[in-house]
Amino acid sequence: MTFGIMGLVETSTHKGVSESDVEDVKDGVDLIRVRIEPMDREGAVAITHWAYDPPYDFYNMDVSEESLRELLDGTYFKMLEGHSLMGYFCCGNAAQVPIGRQYGAYPENGSLDIGLGMNPILTGHGRGYAFVTTVLAYAQSQLEATSFRLTVATFNERAMALYKKLGFTPIMFFSRDNIQFVTMEWPGR
Repeated sequence: MTFGIMGLVETSTHKGVSESDVEDVKDGVDLIRVRIEPMDREGAVAITHWAYDPPYDFYNMDVSEESLRELLDGTYFKMLEGHSLMGYFCCGNAAQVPIGRQYGAYPENGSLDIGLGMNPILTGHGRGYAFVTTVLAYAQSQLEATSFRLTVATFNERAMALYKKLGFTPIMFFSRDNIQFVTMEWPGR
């Protein structure tokens, strides 16, 4: 199913979804026009071939049937800008770092866990705010989520700064191997 309102989101708010056909920039507010659809095999294969530069290569996926099964498990969505794969997101347990559960990082508190991945050719160009805002707006309108939790590796200072700018608050830190993670929550508006 395609996100019926084409994912037009004013990046100054989490609830600025609009059905109107607007220009990419209107009154100084960036907008993105995306189509959100359940993940399909074509999108999953493309994502497994994405290659992030260090240190973000930590997020590279294995090109394997196991990775494809995960991406196609029904909890992943792809975001298309025109015909180009802009990114993806997942919801629920798929968005959690499994070892975090043993530390109590994911209490049942009504927050929807979300995981995000942007096409590496688009990262570092100031598009993250619109990308994340679009995911939040979609989850609010289509998944009826009201609060959100995400997990990020603490070395990813760029993402952490963005999430804080969006109103996410660090909640709990935990480690896996030599990587430290933090869960961050957004209580909704």
